[in-house]
Amino acid sequence: MSITNFHCTVCVPTFAKCFYIVHLNQAYTRDLKSMAAFEPAYIETHNRGLLKEKVAQSFEILKACTLCPRACGVDRLSGELGVCLTGEQAIVSSYSPHFGEENPLVGDHGSGTIFFTRCNLLCIFCQNFDISHKGEGVPVSSKELADAMLFLQGSGCHNINFVTPSHVVPQILSALEKAIELGLRVPLVYNTGGYDTPETLRLLEGVFDIYMPDLKFWDSRVAEELCDAPDYPEVIREALTEMHRQVGDLVVNKRGIAERGLLIRHLVLPEGLAGTRQAMRFLAKEISPNSYVNIMPQYRPCGRASEVQALRRSLTDEEFREAIQVAEEEGITRLDERRRAFVLRWK
Repeated sequence: MSITNFHCTVCVPTFAKCFYIVHLNQAYTRDLKSMAAFEPAYIETHNRGLLKEKVAQSFEILKACTLCPRACGVDRLSGELGVCLTGEQAIVSSYSPHFGEENPLVGDHGSGTIFFTRCNLLCIFCQNFDISHKGEGVPVSSKELADAMLFLQGSGCHNINFVTPSHVVPQILSALEKAIELGLRVPLVYNTGGYDTPETLRLLEGVFDIYMPDLKFWDSRVAEELCDAPDYPEVIREALTEMHRQVGDLVVNKRGIAERGLLIRHLVLPEGLAGTRQAMRFLAKEISPNSYVNIMPQYRPCGRASEVQALRRSLTDEEFREAIQVAEEEGITRLDERRRAFVLRWK
């Protein structure tokens, strides 16, 4: 079994072999020592026996799945499929150290991304359309998923970054149990499109130290047209509130590496479709003026974007600069600098 890596030029080994080829370099060994004072929340949750309970509760949900707001009600344990087209096993497209994420996640050794196949939101313009819509990837067992986490930790990654995890929460929790017993100790990142129920998020309390949701759309009509989810604006507001209740504002250590907290992504869309001003106002007034926000400029037409007139072109420099100005006007001061600096320099 092999996994094609769509996000890194380095070929990713098979799940069966990858964990055993890791060699810790001296720099990472020093990093491990510096992290000794930090303990991810999932360690205590595991030690108290609560993680095992969460695993059981989450798999029970799969019998009539209501993990996400789609609430398909199908029995995924018996092979029935809902919107996410995922049954009992998670499907993974790739895993590798990733250096294109936000500065507090990347550090010196990268963020350990695991890209799950399929999605519960299915935006028509998705830049990972082959993965989210077409389903490129392979099913993995909980042991194989645990080995992937350990491979990434052993490669020096500062965290394990689960990309599009909303529909595979039980599979993640089950794999985490095994990974902890084999020595996993880095923070976990819940990297989600934001279409998550408060009930599922509460199940994750004490498991994830870092939540990284998208805040995609403010207008229900836009959300309906672009992902057939008119309730998305309401759902993401509730999700952000619950995430922030659990972990608070983003906290970084002395080396600038994220250890705990909320990091919000907002992809700017052409012609104001993302509702940037209203979104930033909500974050500043209802979540926290100290919210760490990555305003992203990289929209380009992908997937079925051509079906919507406004999405047939890429974002302009002017639209991105306006989005940054709007965020600052609304009181957002912690803006991720990486993409901002790149775009403002790029001509």
